[in-house]
Amino acid sequence: MSRPRKCRRVCRFPQTMAFIPADGEETAREVVLTVDEYETIRLIDLEGFSQEQCGAYMKIARTTVQQIYTEARRKLARMLVEGCRLRIAGGDYELCRGGESHGGCEGCQRQRLCMDFSKPEGEDMMRIAVTYANGQIFQHFGHTEQFKVYDIADGKIVSAKVMDTNGQGHGALAGILGVLGVDTLICGGIGGGARAALDAAGIRLYGGVSGDADAAVQALLEGTLAYNPDVKCNHHGEHHHHGGNCGEHGCHSGEHKCHDHDCKHN
Repeated sequence: MSRPRKCRRVCRFPQTMAFIPADGEETAREVVLTVDEYETIRLIDLEGFSQEQCGAYMKIARTTVQQIYTEARRKLARMLVEGCRLRIAGGDYELCRGGESHGGCEGCQRQRLCMDFSKPEGEDMMRIAVTYANGQIFQHFGHTEQFKVYDIADGKIVSAKVMDTNGQGHGALAGILGVLGVDTLICGGIGGGARAALDAAGIRLYGGVSGDADAAVQALLEGTLAYNPDVKCNHHGEHHHHGGNCGEHGCHSGEHKCHDHDCKHN
C-alpha cells in the first residue's frame, strides 16, 4: 500500500487565481500551479524564507519543500517562456487554523472564519452562498462584506448562517467559497476575473440577481430564479455598490427564468 500524502499547510489563498498573457490567445496552453506550489513561491521568493523555514511553516520536510518549489519554478518558467496561461487550483493542502504556533498572522486570522462553516456530510447536501447586506443581495461580488451561506438537503433549506469576509476581495473570495464547499453562488454584478476564479473552483454562478436573499435561494430551489447568465460588472466604485439594481451603475443585468438547473445557460 502506498504511503498517504501529507497535506501541506497554506496560510491564505491567492488574491488572483488566474493569469492570461496580454497578447495571448484564448486557445493558449495552460499551466496549472497548485495552491501548495503557490505557497512555496510566496514564502521563499516573496517573504524570503529558507527552505527549512518554509518546511516548518507548511509542516512538511525540507526535501518535500525542495521538490514542490522546484516544480513550481519550472511551471512559472514555462508560463513566461511559452506564453502560457496560468491557473492556480488543486493540490494537497489544508488552510491553517491560525494557532499560536503559527504566529497569528493576518492570513490565518482571515481564514479562521472558515472553521465554523464545515459542510455537513451527505451526497444530497448542497451549499449555496449569496452576497449579502441587510437581508438583500449585495450588488458587487468583489466588495461584499458578508456572505449568507445556506445548506440544502432534499431541496429544502436546513440551515443558514452569515459570515464576514474580513476585507477579502475578488479572487480570494472565490477561494474562500471553495474552502467552504460552496456549490452555487447567487450575486448581483461580478467581474470577469472573479467569474474565472469561480469557474476554476467549480462553483456555479447565478449573477444579475437583486432583492431579498432568502427569497432568491428559495426561487433557485423551485427553478424560478430570474438571473442573467452573461452578467458582468465594469464599475468598481464601492460607493455605487451598496444595493439597488446592478444595471444602474454599469453592470449589465437581465433576466433568465430557468426551470432546469442543468439548462444551457447555467
